[in-house]
Amino acid sequence: MTLDLFDDLPRETREAREPLGPGAFVLPGFALPFVDELLPAIDALQQRAPFRHLVTPGGFTMSVALTNCGALGWTSDRRGYRYSPTDPDTGQPWPAMSDAFLRLAREAASAAGFDGFVPDACLVNRYAPGARLSLHQDKDERDYGAPIVSVSLGMPAIFLFGGLARGDKAVRVPLRHGDVVVWGGEDRLRYHGVLPLKEEPHPLLGAQRINLTFRKAG
Repeated sequence: MTLDLFDDLPRETREAREPLGPGAFVLPGFALPFVDELLPAIDALQQRAPFRHLVTPGGFTMSVALTNCGALGWTSDRRGYRYSPTDPDTGQPWPAMSDAFLRLAREAASAAGFDGFVPDACLVNRYAPGARLSLHQDKDERDYGAPIVSVSLGMPAIFLFGGLARGDKAVRVPLRHGDVVVWGGEDRLRYHGVLPLKEEPHPLLGAQRINLTFRKAG
């Protein structure tokens, strides 16, 4: 299965909800009505909790820069991966999620069939050209019953959506500014990642991609 064929179609001819699995969907352009609220909220967030390149337990520095908002934030260092209520760089609580963030997360989850989603963590990733995210599972959360809601802003990316084993073949999913991917249920623990970004500057965000990933972590 591949969504590469959709990439050359005009947006108005694409499905409102493109399936990746029984509980996984791409929602093309779903975040576009929220963008005017999202971008100022991201600017305010990075003023209080700047983007940083985390170190993995294996000692590697991630190519993607990250910050968080919400009651919990995801972090990593040589001691492991974990969620924390405070920013380890400042010792202060992570900034609260903006109303626009919460509304987008809830409405996207509902559009994919997951009503009642209330995220308590939003990972905000910033990709520069060449940055990538290797295949991984989101499994640091306490409860896998809630979906993951992933919002793409800025430069286009190729999202990899694999199976429940690392060696399973991954589908290549082209994502553009405003697209949202939601996965949960039996698809919740599927491996996923992002191919190295090509430099294709976006009119609003320039040579970067911002990815908002909403989760119920606690």
